[in-house]
Amino acid sequence: MNQNIATELTQFIKESPSAFHAVATMKKEFLNHGFTQLQENERWNLNAGSSYFVTRNDSSIITFTIPENSFDGMRIMASHSDSPSFKIKENPEMEAAHCIKLNVEKYGGMILSTWLDRPLSVAGRLAVKNGNGIEGRLVNIDRDLCVIPNVAIHMNREMNKGVEYNPQVDLLPLLADVSFDEYDTHTTYDAQTASENAEEQPETVEKPTLAALAAEAAGVDAETILGEDLFLYTRQEGKMIGAKGEFVLSPRLDDLQSAFALTKAFTESTPAEYINVCAVFDNEEVGSGTRQGADSTFLEDILQRIAEGLQADHSSYLRWVADSFLISADNAHAVHPNHPEKADPANRPYLNGGIVIKYHGSQKYTTDGISAAKMKDYCERAKVPYQTYANRSDIAGGSTLGNISTAHVSVSSVDIGLPQLAMHSAVETAGMKDTEYAVRALKEFWGE
Repeated sequence: MNQNIATELTQFIKESPSAFHAVATMKKEFLNHGFTQLQENERWNLNAGSSYFVTRNDSSIITFTIPENSFDGMRIMASHSDSPSFKIKENPEMEAAHCIKLNVEKYGGMILSTWLDRPLSVAGRLAVKNGNGIEGRLVNIDRDLCVIPNVAIHMNREMNKGVEYNPQVDLLPLLADVSFDEYDTHTTYDAQTASENAEEQPETVEKPTLAALAAEAAGVDAETILGEDLFLYTRQEGKMIGAKGEFVLSPRLDDLQSAFALTKAFTESTPAEYINVCAVFDNEEVGSGTRQGADSTFLEDILQRIAEGLQADHSSYLRWVADSFLISADNAHAVHPNHPEKADPANRPYLNGGIVIKYHGSQKYTTDGISAAKMKDYCERAKVPYQTYANRSDIAGGSTLGNISTAHVSVSSVDIGLPQLAMHSAVETAGMKDTEYAVRALKEFWGE
C-alpha cells in the first residue's frame, strides 16, 4: 500500500484551511495538468479531447473532460469543500477581562468541545476594493493566533459529567491582551497605580484588530477591505499515527479526503466513452441551499453549457443525462472501538476496510440495488475492497449530496464514503489505506 497518497492527502488539507483555499488548491492542480478555466459569463467553445473547469463563488468547482471520440453520456462525481467550523461575525472584536475576543457563530454541526484549548487561526476570503472594482483575495493568517479557553474544573465541578456549551458565551476565541504593551515588563508593575494613571493619560496603545491582521497576511491595506468571509480553523497538521502508521489523524477529513481523492483520480484519468465530470460543492454542512451548493443549479447549468459548447441540441443533452451515472462521495461512520453498539448490527464498516457504500431507506442516501451493483463492479475491477453502511433504525443519520444533486439532474446515483471516526470533530481519524482505495476505484469509474 502506497503511503505517499496519505501524505499527499495531509498536505492537501494543510493547504486548504477554508473552502476557498480547498478550491484554490484544486484549481492549481488542474491548471498544472493543462486544464482550461472557463467563465460562466462568457461563451464556451469546447473541443473533443480537452479538459476544463469553472468555479462559482471561489468555493465550488466543476471540472470536466471531453473524450477524443464519440460518447454516450456522463460520469459524474461529487463531494464538498466545506467543513464544520466557526464563522467570524461582522465587527468581531469584543473586550472582556483586559482581553480581546472574537465574536463567532457556528457553521455546521461540530463537536464543540473539541475546539477548546487548541491553537486556532483564521482563514477565508477578503473582498478588496481596487481600481477596477471589488476582487476576492484569499487570506490565511498562517500562525497560531487564538484559542478558545476552557473554564477550569475548579469553577465547574460538573464539567466531567457533561457540559452544554452556549456558543455566544463559552466558545469565543481569545485574540489579544489589551494591556500587553502598556508597561515595561522589566520594571515592577503596580496594577492600582497603573489603573489610576490610565484615567489621566491618553490612550497610547493601538489595539489589535482582526482586519489589520488579515490585511497584513493578505498583503493589502486594511482600508481597502470592504467585506470578508472568515472562519476559524485548527492549526494541527495531519499525520500518520498508530503502531504501523495505519491511521490518519487530521482536521477536515470530512470531506476534504473525498475532494482530494476526486482531484487526484480525475487528473490521472482519460475518458473513453463518457464525458468525465468532477463537482465539489460548498455549503454542504449547512444544507447546500446556496448558489454554490448542491441544491443550486450549478451542476445543471454546467452540464447544459457543455452540451451547448459542443453544439448539441437539448434532446441530445437529455439523452446524455439518461445515460449518466453519479457517485456522491461524503465520508462515512466507521464502527467506533469504544462504542460498537452505535453501529448497525449487520452493516459495520471499519478503518482501512475500503470504500463504504451507504444505504438509507428514506433516501437520505440515494443508493439502490442497481447503483450499488455498479459501484461494487468498479471496486472489483480496481481490486479494492468495499463495505456497506446503514444507520441504526433508532438513531437518526445525516444527509449528503446525492439526493440533493439528483433533484436537479435526474441521473442514477450511489452514495459512498471513506470510513472515519469522530466525524465533525476539530480533528478526525481515518484509515491510511482508504484514500488510495478511493483513487483506484474512481480511476476505474472515469476510465470507462
